Amino acid sequence: MPDLEHLKHAPADLGLNDLIASRWSPRVYTDKPVSNEDLKKIFTAASWAASSSNEQPWRFIIGHKGDDTYNKIFDCLVEFNQSWAKSAPVLILTLAKTTFTKDGSPNNAWALHDTGAASANMCLQAIALGIHTHGMAGFDKDKVRTHFNLPAEYTEGAIWTLGYLGDPETLPKHLKKMELAPRTRKPLSELVFTEFGTPAKL
Repeated sequence: MPDLEHLKHAPADLGLNDLIASRWSPRVYTDKPVSNEDLKKIFTAASWAASSSNEQPWRFIIGHKGDDTYNKIFDCLVEFNQSWAKSAPVLILTLAKTTFTKDGSPNNAWALHDTGAASANMCLQAIALGIHTHGMAGFDKDKVRTHFNLPAEYTEGAIWTLGYLGDPETLPKHLKKMELAPRTRKPLSELVFTEFGTPAKL
């Protein structure tokens, strides 16, 4: 089995915290279950993310392979994502509450942003435990709403796989190629500005 953890690790010379440097999104998992103890730590980390007015708009629906919730989440995925996500022992659907609890006013602008922050915490706590995650936007939102009978004030975030890294040699050729490719990132000059389009001198 290739040393994917080394291959996918961000370059050491960037000086990143190891949790950040080692987080990546695999497409193959072992069938080893994730313990409730570790899941509790992972979701507790998510719950401590920052949010507008401390609203904590994130919600997580979790399914374990073989149960009804897992099957419903899996059914919402597009075919391509189903082709590899089927190996994951855990599927997670993230939702965002788009109204403030205190007065019912709209929180459309920040709810998904804050749910993303919670999801990032989830991923980092998972990798600290040797567990990987992979977020997906390729899913049918109408199916999500139907399968889970979502209240109107909740919107769909993403679907995540979660589990222990599997062997890429078991993947179909096109997925194996993606799995073995090094990770890349845009240069900071395209991302960090002093005026829009003017790179900051970092």
